[in-house]
Amino acid sequence: VQITETGGGLVEAGGSLKLSCTASGSPYSSGDSMGWFRQAPGKDREVVAAILYNGSQRFIGDSVKGRFTISKDIPKNTAYLQMNSPEPEGTGVYYCAGRPGSGGYYYFGGYEYGHWGQGTQVTVSP
Repeated sequence: VQITETGGGLVEAGGSLKLSCTASGSPYSSGDSMGWFRQAPGKDREVVAAILYNGSQRFIGDSVKGRFTISKDIPKNTAYLQMNSPEPEGTGVYYCAGRPGSGGYYYFGGYEYGHWGQGTQVTVSP
């Protein structure tokens, strides 16, 4: 399984950026979980958002709640992370991950995901 993230770059605080995550082939079923994680320099990886592959349930982390949204385009096999009003503290590498066999639950522990993308850098300027 190959997961590819795109859309990273430099964004001003208060601006917006949209990340995309595509999994090659069709490795997941409707009840599987996909998640977005980020890792800032010198910090642990943290969950940003998660969604079921069919888009029916989603989770948003407390640090981005009200500003970020996660969505899923099923025909395109792509998950999105819409980042509105990002903050400089959100600078880091953003990773997309997939978890087959999720059984209809989303997961927000990074250790629970077996498929990871290479990450995309997001830099939020003050």
